[in-house]
Amino acid sequence: MTKAEIKERITEIRHWLHMHPETALEEYETSEYIAGIMEELGCQVTRGVGKTGVVATMTQGTGGGIIGLRADIDALPMTEETNLPYKSQKPGKFHGCGHDSHAASLIGAAMLLREDSSWNGTVVFIFQPGEEPGVGAKAMIEDGFFQRFPITEIYGQHNSVKLPFGLISTRPGKFMSSEDDFWITIKGRGGHASAPHLTKDPLVTAAEIVLQLQTVISRNLNPQDAGTISCCDIRTDGVLNAIPSTVTIIGDCRTYDSRVQDVIESRMRDIVRHVCEMNGCDWELRYDRVFIPVMNDEACVQVVAEAATKLYGADKVDINAPMGSGSEDFAWFQRQVPGAYFNIGNWAGQGSTPYPNHNSHYEFNDDAILFGSELFTEIVKIRLQ
Repeated sequence: MTKAEIKERITEIRHWLHMHPETALEEYETSEYIAGIMEELGCQVTRGVGKTGVVATMTQGTGGGIIGLRADIDALPMTEETNLPYKSQKPGKFHGCGHDSHAASLIGAAMLLREDSSWNGTVVFIFQPGEEPGVGAKAMIEDGFFQRFPITEIYGQHNSVKLPFGLISTRPGKFMSSEDDFWITIKGRGGHASAPHLTKDPLVTAAEIVLQLQTVISRNLNPQDAGTISCCDIRTDGVLNAIPSTVTIIGDCRTYDSRVQDVIESRMRDIVRHVCEMNGCDWELRYDRVFIPVMNDEACVQVVAEAATKLYGADKVDINAPMGSGSEDFAWFQRQVPGAYFNIGNWAGQGSTPYPNHNSHYEFNDDAILFGSELFTEIVKIRLQ
């Protein structure tokens, strides 16, 4: 197949995936569709890795090197509001982050590598489920991924409408943040709104906690240590004229350092305890460390830069990108082997900035779909000579 034919085919694949989105660890139709295509390409396919993950291997020559290439395959639990002819056929499910494009690009890499005789070794194509809630990579690893597929390095990509079209962006070291999710439950004594003196108001207590949490970053961390605490939702059991008995604050924290995570969790616990005690309320805190920071291996970043420069020129490569505050469970693979994660620009730069990922109007630019395929292929050719 020519590159033009491959681009046309993987665009068709992406559109099919887009019409049939499935959320985390429910990607049964998605994974079977992908597995079938990879088998047609002559790969050895293993289904059900980490419940709904698919792993396909392609070997050429006698080389012993084993490189991992990873794409995520899950959709978001949200309703699509575009007018695309191939829009989601499943209400409440939508590829609003572009994982359909990641999967299609990885399939495109397999198509390109099958047509290329210049590499020597084994490529492991990893179609990972459940990235959005941060459970899929761990599920695959716990299912014996590294014992069954002993890769020595790994590469992954993400589309980005925040970057100019075709720009390859990454950095060595800290690249993407951790994500810790928290639920603070405050239990007071509700009552009539006309008699607040007879209550122990958990809503006023929650308001104090929300404000106090903003001092954790500004007054407990070195200004050079990045971190955020965001209270994203407050839920009560109250009505218009009743002070509630229970209030729950939900949010997340992000940073790039486990030491900073420790400070945030410890100070949050102190603040919640003392403010609740002061107001006569009981409390519970659930603090889950869901995503760990993406830490790019410097040598692997240089491989990405070499491949991208060869394909697109030095002006299309940025390996000094700022650290991103998004999170990616690709980091769990990097805990086991060296790897590099990179972004590919998806904004053509015409008109207004497009809708971002995780917006119900988000659209992936199909003109960028082959970049990931070509870059994965060039990485393999550099590493498996």
